[in-house]
Formats: sequence, C-alpha cells, structure tokens
Amino acid sequence: MPAPKPTGRRSLLVTSATLLSLSATAPAALAAPAPGASPTATPPARMSTVGGERLGQPGTQVNLAPGVPVLPKDITARSWIVTDAESGDVLAAHNAHWQLPPASTLKMLFADTLLPRFPRTMEHKVVPSDLAGMGVGSSVVGIKEGRTYNVRDLWLGVFLRSGNDAVHVLSAMNDGVAQTVKDMQAHADELQARDTHVISPDGYDAPGQVSSAYDLSLIARSGLQKKDFRDYCSTVHAKFGDAEIQNTNRLLSGDADVPVYQGIAGVKNGNTTNAGATFTGVAERNGRVLLVTAMNPEKHDHNEVYKETAKLFDWGFRAAGKVNPVGELVPPKSALPSPGASASAGQSAGPHGSGSKPVAGATAESGSGGVGIAAAIAGGVLVLLAGGVFLINRRWPLPDLMRRRPRP
Repeated sequence: MPAPKPTGRRSLLVTSATLLSLSATAPAALAAPAPGASPTATPPARMSTVGGERLGQPGTQVNLAPGVPVLPKDITARSWIVTDAESGDVLAAHNAHWQLPPASTLKMLFADTLLPRFPRTMEHKVVPSDLAGMGVGSSVVGIKEGRTYNVRDLWLGVFLRSGNDAVHVLSAMNDGVAQTVKDMQAHADELQARDTHVISPDGYDAPGQVSSAYDLSLIARSGLQKKDFRDYCSTVHAKFGDAEIQNTNRLLSGDADVPVYQGIAGVKNGNTTNAGATFTGVAERNGRVLLVTAMNPEKHDHNEVYKETAKLFDWGFRAAGKVNPVGELVPPKSALPSPGASASAGQSAGPHGSGSKPVAGATAESGSGGVGIAAAIAGGVLVLLAGGVFLINRRWPLPDLMRRRPRP
C-alpha cells in the first residue's frame, strides 16, 4: 500500500551530528538495584548517580537563587526531570533515577533501536505469528492479518496510536520479540540508561520492567538525533489504511482540558495499570529546547501528566539561563574516548584543552566536565570516535528547530 501522507507535523530539524555532550572516561558504574515486580510507595534512599551525585538523591533537586523562579507547587509526579536538550544540563529533577514502570514511553527505546534497520518503504505481509503474545487490553492501531503494510505505516502506528500490534510486527521483522528485547537492552546499555530493564518491547506491564525519568530523557535525546524519529513523533494526524489516526500525545494534539503546548514537537506518552501515566516531551521557545519527563502523577485528574508536564516546561523556559544545573545527561559509551585516546588527546589539543589535565570529577558517572568540553570547542577540536568524525560540541546544532504548520 502507498505510504500515507501525515498532516499537521511539528518538525524537529536536528542535523545528524554528534550525539550529546562529551565527558571523560567513566569509572565503574554504580550497581543498579534489582528491579522488583512493582514500584514501592517511596523512592529508595540510594539511587544511581549517573549524570551527577545529586540526581541519586531522593526528593527535589534544584539550585534556587535570586532571579530563579520557584518550582510549581502542585507537581505530584513520583519522578520528573527538566533538561536542556542541547547542552544536556539538568535544570531540576525529582527522584530522577527512581526505577519505575515506563509504560509506552519505552517505545522510544524500541524506535531508537530499530528505526535504522528497515527502509520506510519496505513492505511486510502480516502473518498470525506476528501478533502473538500481545498483552490483554493492549493499545492497537488495528493491524490485520494477511494485509501488507510498509514500514512507515507501522511506525506511524507506533508513535501516534502507541500500537502494540505495530510493535510486534516490527519485532517479528527483527527476528522476533526475544531478539528485539535483547537489542533494546544492549542499546540502553550503550546509552548509559542503566535504570532501564527491558522485558517487553512495547512497554506493557511486566515484572522487572523499569526505567526512570532520567533514562527516558536520555533515550528521547538520542532518538531525536534521527530524522525519522523526529518526523514520526511530531506527526499529529495521519492516514492508516482506511482510517485517520491522531497522536495520543495531548500536548501535541490537544484535548478539551489541555491546549496544544506552544513549541511542542513530540515525544511519547504511556499509561498502564502499574505505571500510571508517563510522558516525555520536547519543546522549543526562543531558540531554547527543553526535554521534560514526568512519571505517575499521584493526582489522577484527566490528562494530569500533560498538565504537570506543561507546568514544568513553563518553569524550565523561565529558569533556563538563570538556574545552575544539578547534573547532566551523559553521552553514550561510544562517544567516550578510550583511556589511551583520552590521555593522548590531553597532551595535545584534546577534550580538556592543550596540555591540560582533566577537570576533577569530570566523569560520565558524576556528569561534570563542561569546562573541559568548552575548552575543546574553543580549540575547534575534532576527534575520531566510533569510526566517524564528530565535532565535540557542548550544544546540539539545532537550527530552525520548529517548522510550524497550521493544524487542519
């Protein structure tokens, strides 16, 4: 069938350049606690410190100072985080590394893992085994056995309708659910998303399946480096077969009690019995790009997760440039120099400047190292990483982030 032409897209025009900011070589990771079958009522006293020591502390972490707006008082999400999508700075967080069920926000990891593997025009005829094993009550886009879909159709079903049926078909194309879960976990490990344990590719509740607000923002930031990811997650309406589908991200599509958020451009929502409502969003205002993740609001009002996310976005846009960060989103492992390369670079024009020593504590675990990175940028340093040349840049190149089109 021909590829549908989605309408009402809010595009993220991110160039395909370096992934995230660069930090020094990481020490041994803090061992993540073994995930349980269901979350406890309170966060653990000791959580991962990936991205910064304060991010491992329970409760709200923010550097309030004169000129910094106070955080909204009515945020009830068990866990949330506000980050600058370009620099990776964590502006504020609450239980950032609390391992909680992610629901369909885990589909961001699914997409970031599998999107590069299948051309969008590739076609697949659905057989009964493709749809086997879906959880009871799964959200579906309406895929039918015996019908042929192209890959673009399937991804629209994943992003707009959170279709577990589309996830299972794409997983079948990837040698099955078990292989896909293994691939997703490997990709999470590569991204240093250490709170994330994958059991099902679609985010359906499963014992031991957890992620965190920190990890979901890390995953979203990686996914947004891919043009197809940006296109799909920012699509509001599309044709799917004979039907019209609408994105269930209410900050993108709007609802009776939630207006479209100014500058919103994705990313993914979720809702299950164990997870409650979860959401990761990206938005741009006045050249500033923020990521917000909120997990499981205790207040159960209609669309509460979107209302709380909007308030955190509002705070973030007012606070950005005024508040000192409490941590950062770390780079993937492949963007970290090897110990030998790091030492060699440090003796010349490396990530810490010409002949300079690494900044104390500048590790992926602690999440510092911005000074060294800034020095590298000032020197115009190029390094060879993972078989490709990347410019070490503290900020993403995000020109013309939003190309707004009138909604139909």
